[in-house]
Amino acid sequence: MASIIRDKNREGEFNGCRTIQFIDAEKRRKSIRLGKVTAKTADTIKVRVEAILQAKFAQLPLEPETASWIGKLEPALYDKLAGAGLLPKRERLGSALLGAFLDGYIASRIDVKGGTRTVYDQTRKYLLGYFSPQTPLASITVADASGFRRWLSAPKPEGKGLAENTVRKRCSVARQFFREAVEARQLSENPFGKMKGIAVGDNRARDYFLTREDASKVLAACPDNEWRLIFALSRYGGLRCPSEHLALTWTDIDWEQERITVRSPKTEHVAGHESRVIPLFSELREYLEAAFDAAPERSTYVIAEHRHPDLNLRTNLLRIIERAGLKPWPKLFQNLRATRATELASEFPGHVAAEWLGHSTKVASKHYWRVTDADFEKALEMCMQKCKQKPAERGGTDKHSKLATPVFPAVFCSLPSSAFALVGDEGLEPPTSTL
Repeated sequence: MASIIRDKNREGEFNGCRTIQFIDAEKRRKSIRLGKVTAKTADTIKVRVEAILQAKFAQLPLEPETASWIGKLEPALYDKLAGAGLLPKRERLGSALLGAFLDGYIASRIDVKGGTRTVYDQTRKYLLGYFSPQTPLASITVADASGFRRWLSAPKPEGKGLAENTVRKRCSVARQFFREAVEARQLSENPFGKMKGIAVGDNRARDYFLTREDASKVLAACPDNEWRLIFALSRYGGLRCPSEHLALTWTDIDWEQERITVRSPKTEHVAGHESRVIPLFSELREYLEAAFDAAPERSTYVIAEHRHPDLNLRTNLLRIIERAGLKPWPKLFQNLRATRATELASEFPGHVAAEWLGHSTKVASKHYWRVTDADFEKALEMCMQKCKQKPAERGGTDKHSKLATPVFPAVFCSLPSSAFALVGDEGLEPPTSTL
């Protein structure tokens, strides 16, 4: 898709300079003059140019390696690629405006997934709501960044009234935006760079354990087989919704071995975490078989009718929950996944439960596992069983127990019966006149 041309001087001799040529999407020939560089350097740039072109033609995100390479480019080479239409143009130091910079940066991140892009857009909306699209980047100070954070958390109508974790997430993404501005030579200092306490914490107040009884009510209120399967995969399979549901194909279901291969778009960038295998749990089989019987012949995806990007699964689940006569829980799909994680951890070793859910035991302990009413009931039942057991059944004798049979040394057995006369009021010691 791209080629390297060795530049020549007027005499037709190679002058040490090289140029990369390629054909863009409009079938126009473009050139990137590299100057005097080695053949190895030119070939490296050519490979990256071809990767960018392929991503643009296929309208796909950039590969992580190429995106990282772009982020580390020197301004001169970046400007050459931008001049050829491969990358968005950067403005000169101090001249960039907030709105234009954010639009350009978000547009350039063709390597991120849809969920991350949504988070970028939400943070952009709040930044432009607090500042202005025409605000110069260089004019935003550390004090302005602190004011932005206070505005996010302040109650309405003065502020936005966002939850603490949401505020932290927005400020964290804002710090990422301005860090990019520093790397692009648009700022000398990141106003969010030294802001503390913006790591997203763990809000256990939003935990919720959905019992099997209530889950049965929701399943009964689902409108069709596919919705029952969506809910069952979340509650009893522990799948991330919607990404892992929509990635599931019928070839991922191993009916004979009773296993399911779950492909994880969220962790596919981590080597060895592209997918995981879980048991075909008995709670899932009924709904998978019903969906399989109803699926058209040669269909690919398990979830076929509800995979359109405009469909809002959360809104539909809210309606189903209300139809089931239940009160919606804080985090509709994540609470279902956390419920299953807690269940599995109570039945299997922690590392096994974590492996099936696709996270580490550390993450599971911090964000998923919780103590349930069933744990208290089990502990109470165990205590009652121990209380009902006799001392001998507990593996020993209790010297303070009234049920224990006294054992005397053999020497006592040879003594006459008079030796065991009852002790009088004076006891064993002789009376003392002074007392």
